[in-house]
Amino acid sequence: MTDPTRAADEAARAAANAFQSQELTADETTLKLLFTVARTHYGWQDRDVSEDTLRSLYEIAKMGPTSMNQQPMRVVFIRSNDAKDRLEPALFEANRPKMRSAPVTAIVAYDLNFWEELPKLFPPNPGAQDIFKNNATAAQVNAFRNGTLQGAYFMLAARAVGLDIGAMSGFDNAKVDDEFFHGTSVKSNFLVNLGYADTSKIFRRLPRMDYDEVCETI
Repeated sequence: MTDPTRAADEAARAAANAFQSQELTADETTLKLLFTVARTHYGWQDRDVSEDTLRSLYEIAKMGPTSMNQQPMRVVFIRSNDAKDRLEPALFEANRPKMRSAPVTAIVAYDLNFWEELPKLFPPNPGAQDIFKNNATAAQVNAFRNGTLQGAYFMLAARAVGLDIGAMSGFDNAKVDDEFFHGTSVKSNFLVNLGYADTSKIFRRLPRMDYDEVCETI
């Protein structure tokens, strides 16, 4: 380990220790913004989402943890009418007006060849890409798992920068992949409408399962 690398690791540990010592927890307003009061939305105001806002969203989302820092998520922001025309045929009928009315629809995807970036993203293990290079199954499992994790971070980051969200899985992945990722190693996962919600379109919050129904300690 070189001296600059050792110094960087020591600085990171010191910073993490100082941060941990603050014993921070999210305040009630933050919890409302991200989880407890925020809603999934189906209608949208005629209000633009700036490129700076989308960039800020990504800069937050990219900090969420992934296995071996793989970062397989790839995102295409659908904003123009031409792009919406290309996406619309792949959507189930009920989801088309939701997408058309949203200022932006994000195609949240994942790159099966994420491992090509591992020498840059995971330098502690110079041979990390060899785990996946000739193992398509391992690459697919890791790309999908970590890309989905990043998709969840993406939605929370959107709320954090003041956007409303409406995730959608009602579409034909193969059609989206053929239209937007043909000839690449990128595959679509799910869609997220982004913008400022028309709150008249929501309905009552649906039930959540209780702790004792889902969790156990052994």
